[in-house]
Amino acid sequence: MTETGKPLLRALAGEAIWPPPVWLMRQAGRFLPEFRALREKADFITRCMTPDMATEITLQPIRRFGMDGAILFSDILILPWAMGQSLEFIHGRGPVLEPVRSLRDLARLDVGRVKEATRPVMETLRRLRGIVDGPEPIGVARPGQVTLIGFAGAPFTVACYMVEGHGSREFDVTRGLAYSDPEFFDRLIDTLTTATADMLCDQIVAGAEAVMLFDSWAGLLPPSQFRRHVIAPARRIVRIINERHPGVPVIGFPRLAGIMAVEYGRQTGVNAMALDTGADMKAIAAQLPSTLTLQGNLDPLRVLAGGEGMRAEARAIRDAMKGRPHVFNLGHGVVPATPPEHVGDLIRTIRDI
Repeated sequence: MTETGKPLLRALAGEAIWPPPVWLMRQAGRFLPEFRALREKADFITRCMTPDMATEITLQPIRRFGMDGAILFSDILILPWAMGQSLEFIHGRGPVLEPVRSLRDLARLDVGRVKEATRPVMETLRRLRGIVDGPEPIGVARPGQVTLIGFAGAPFTVACYMVEGHGSREFDVTRGLAYSDPEFFDRLIDTLTTATADMLCDQIVAGAEAVMLFDSWAGLLPPSQFRRHVIAPARRIVRIINERHPGVPVIGFPRLAGIMAVEYGRQTGVNAMALDTGADMKAIAAQLPSTLTLQGNLDPLRVLAGGEGMRAEARAIRDAMKGRPHVFNLGHGVVPATPPEHVGDLIRTIRDI
């Protein structure tokens, strides 16, 4: 393997790098005072769809902490919004959408709108790629070392919000419809699979060097439904990306998948699999090919607490993965109340060998 190039891309290509590259889910977010200052100026969708703002928010944690990955500031629900589903983010409630629960509801949405509606997102990626590949440092990050990551929600997780119409702990309406009206649900998943693959490919054309597929609610499904609505769509998305953009790595995140994460890692074709907080990284690694990169998986609440407990657990996760391709990350996103100095301490801990 080459000793040059961006550390995160090298790890995603299957190289065991020491210390591992590090970035954090939700690293561009409410825990940063500079983010909160921007939040006062515009609503969430406006921030996502305004390249100046989305570019700035994406780069804020890179300037402060020098992560190896800069993940696009956007949202998994931009896709259904771009298809024509109403979407509003309400303080204290989260996303609220007009539910899609029948073939008639689905027919009112238009995948053909997505490319035009997401042009600002692609412009953000173009700007970011120019910056991360530019000659100037990005705050404390060295020039040419930061990998630009695009992303999308996986079909099942996006379907959860589209059907339910809001966030939920159980998404029981969605799961019930998958059983009671499989024709509708299969059509919805199929539509989202095609649209997600197309949007991720557009992100790659615009400048994303790697893409991530977030299946935040995958663990709600029993094995038969997990195979049908999580593994099969992910496999198809990965195949499309590989055909159109060979060599661009895909990170899959089947959150809360438990033992099904092994099947996901073996069957979807992802280059890397992110593991949630509850996963035993070393035990799962033993059941997977040594070429599959694993990402994760420190508890975000450990970072909120900080201190020697955080440092010790972070070192334990890092050291357990030594000798195989690994990207250090959290098991879910940074908690909004996290002090920024705890994040800085975590990044230094991972890199201190």
